[in-house]
Amino acid sequence: MAPTKVSKICCIGAGYVGGPTCAVIALKCPHIQVTIVDLNKSRIDAWNTPDFKLPIYEPGLEDVVRQCRGRNLFFSTDVDKGIQEADLIFVSVNTPTKKSGVGAGFAADLKYVESATRQIAAVATSSKIVVEKSTVPCRTAESMRTILEANSKPNCRFDILSNPEFLAEGTAINDLFKPDRVLIGSLQTEEGKEACEKLKEVYANWVDPTRILTVGLWSSELTKLAANAMLAQRISSINALSAICEATGANIDEVAYSIGFDSRIGPKFLKASVGFGGSCFQKDILNLVYLSESLHLKEVAEYWRQVVEMNEYQKRRFSKRVVDTLFNTITGKNIAVLGFAFKADTGDTRESASITLIRDFLKERANVSIYDPQVPHEQIWQDLEEACGDMGIEEIKSSVTLRPTALDATQCADALVIATEWKEFREGIDWQTVYDGMNKPAFVFDGRLILGLEEAERLRRIGFKVTVIGRGNGM
Repeated sequence: MAPTKVSKICCIGAGYVGGPTCAVIALKCPHIQVTIVDLNKSRIDAWNTPDFKLPIYEPGLEDVVRQCRGRNLFFSTDVDKGIQEADLIFVSVNTPTKKSGVGAGFAADLKYVESATRQIAAVATSSKIVVEKSTVPCRTAESMRTILEANSKPNCRFDILSNPEFLAEGTAINDLFKPDRVLIGSLQTEEGKEACEKLKEVYANWVDPTRILTVGLWSSELTKLAANAMLAQRISSINALSAICEATGANIDEVAYSIGFDSRIGPKFLKASVGFGGSCFQKDILNLVYLSESLHLKEVAEYWRQVVEMNEYQKRRFSKRVVDTLFNTITGKNIAVLGFAFKADTGDTRESASITLIRDFLKERANVSIYDPQVPHEQIWQDLEEACGDMGIEEIKSSVTLRPTALDATQCADALVIATEWKEFREGIDWQTVYDGMNKPAFVFDGRLILGLEEAERLRRIGFKVTVIGRGNGM
């Protein structure tokens, strides 16, 4: 029999999804014991650190953890114990894009999901509700159910649910406090619907029941991919228009602002930039491409593939514009890159546009100085080593310097590239001091549209040569 009520929750995976999600559940459900488990001891140690220097940066997260850690929120490397004691288990492990084998470059690598599922089957001695929290391909739950049923012990029942996350890094805590919707997918059987109701009761402690949507298992899985694909499509569309704006003299901010008033379109995700990044958009679209190809829907696959290609084009186009503007060569020149995270208010660097830009600059044999307020230096080196496969880490370090402040990064620079829209880059830079310390002519390239028309003109009066994505020269 499935548990009659949920009093203990275990989350396998202490990353960007599992950590914040289950911390908020613990805060909002003080009657439920929540244990987040992970085999990565250093990550768990960071979650348990006395000074609350958590392993991920998310505004508001520290306050949530402070309120309930040690009360009903626990972090542990004892995965087996967490599984054994739980009534409900979230599987929130990484599902990166495959790098080799069938579907390489497109399909999701489900080895961590399968490993977690097999561990649940091996360890569990009582019935459990198992919830997919990771972003997974459609019908992954069927594979999980097959593994669990084939390896389960007598009188041990598993009900599989899909509960995809729709969090935006940087606003994840607020997204959890006030979600647009909570989606729960289940098999449309009596047992599946009962399990669905138990998870719904957990969220109903703070979420309006009208915002908790219950659907079929496969629809829930596909909705996650579809939502991210539609959002990424909007970004690629506005970025494609930014290229036209630069060529014609139009202003992408004005175009986006105007079309955003159309109630059929709306203003969200119409901010042009050097390109989208993060753990979800590219991975989920490629997953959708692979799914379409597997279903022999060639034209559908090509349609979604173009969204990713436009994103890559935008990054290539921006780095080329830097080279072209600096008199067609940046060899030996000093480029300051402000921002390494894929967007502001997170330390996450997955698929960050900065990585691609810096790789391109290094190929042109430029010297690069990097500053980001949240990304650890070891993460930057790791990302650059992976991105620049033909260069060893020592060769990379001979051309790249990591700086403690934005001002330090810009000293003796020929060009400054804004690659992440951190607030301090928008409001906290003394541009006159920056200009005084740069080589002349001093170039600024805004890849995140943080410089308005008046601000860009002010920089030009100081003496900068300013280029803003989505605007023609002189704007």
